[in-house]
Amino acid sequence: MPTVLIHATIYTGKQVIEDGYVRFDRTILAVGPSSTFKQHSDDQIIDASECIIIPGFIDVHTHGGYGADSMNPDPEVISQMVDQMACEGVTGVFLTTMTQSADLIAKSMQTIKLAAEVNPRILGIHLEGPFISPKYHGAQPTALIQKLDAAKIVQWNHLSGGMIKLLTYAPEMGVDRSTISDCQKLGIQLSVGHSDATYQLLKAVRPPHVTHLFNAQRGFHHREIGVAGYAMLSQAKVELICDGFHVVPEAVKIAYQMIGPDRLELITDSMEAKGEPDGMYQLGGQPVSVQVGRATGSNGHLAGSVLKYSDAFKNVIRFTDCSIVSAVKMTSTNQAVEFNLKGKGFLENGYDSDLNVFDNHLDLMATYSYGKLVNKN
Repeated sequence: MPTVLIHATIYTGKQVIEDGYVRFDRTILAVGPSSTFKQHSDDQIIDASECIIIPGFIDVHTHGGYGADSMNPDPEVISQMVDQMACEGVTGVFLTTMTQSADLIAKSMQTIKLAAEVNPRILGIHLEGPFISPKYHGAQPTALIQKLDAAKIVQWNHLSGGMIKLLTYAPEMGVDRSTISDCQKLGIQLSVGHSDATYQLLKAVRPPHVTHLFNAQRGFHHREIGVAGYAMLSQAKVELICDGFHVVPEAVKIAYQMIGPDRLELITDSMEAKGEPDGMYQLGGQPVSVQVGRATGSNGHLAGSVLKYSDAFKNVIRFTDCSIVSAVKMTSTNQAVEFNLKGKGFLENGYDSDLNVFDNHLDLMATYSYGKLVNKN
């Protein structure tokens, strides 16, 4: 039975329909002005007046939430965690691993593959490490940092069923053109992060993605603009955590004005404490204390976030005064285009029915994933 949401303001990712409708089952069957809607006998019609409809969120950097870690050894636990993320509007995720032993990462690849076989919202894997800089390790264990190794990447990607889409690394730790070429052949985007790389080095290797801007990387200095400067001057896609802790609102606004909505991608970088009460948790096997929405490791460094994606969407609009059109780009369409995610990121005929319904205060009211209602507030 198709569902029809009608009389809403619809942001498709390509256009804005002021008084529109969207008709869908598992995929979108039709979208357009309400004046052109022709009812079918089996339609379930829902009046969405005063509502805003946008594409479902895609989070390409999350370590977990709701009491579970992305490297949990049980695929059922991982799948259930991803289902709970849908309740904050996330209809597609890249589960993100951390610097750990090669064996543990290999096992995680196999587990995520099994979870993805039963949960289609798992769209890929983001390897954040172990090929990073000890200087900017953040919450990652320095003893397990390794040199970039193409053979391991190939092996891990094989074990994952080809699900690795993004690899965060520090190019100053050593990289060769053959490794870059191998990743390109596998469809893996290389991202500079946890890195002390200079702007000149980054200009030479040209990573197409930047991991969590301003965090765990060489910052902007007027004599050496570093990773942050590369993010601003290159054409790379750039991750940004909009929780107000990792990047203060004023810095979010600077990033938005310098980089713009066509290259920024909002992430949560969330860990298992998201959706849970304050207390002690773990991130990649390391203890993390969460107090009043702030997660820190034993070294005092920020250790992931407890940010919900629906709050990130609302925050970026509040911090930057950007339009909803721009916010949709940063939360869905940019990710879909960068990673060639078929059927994702847009509300167009034939695309997967992943959509979020907000009220006029930008509070999330409902989420549909593959046409099924997964969240209703």
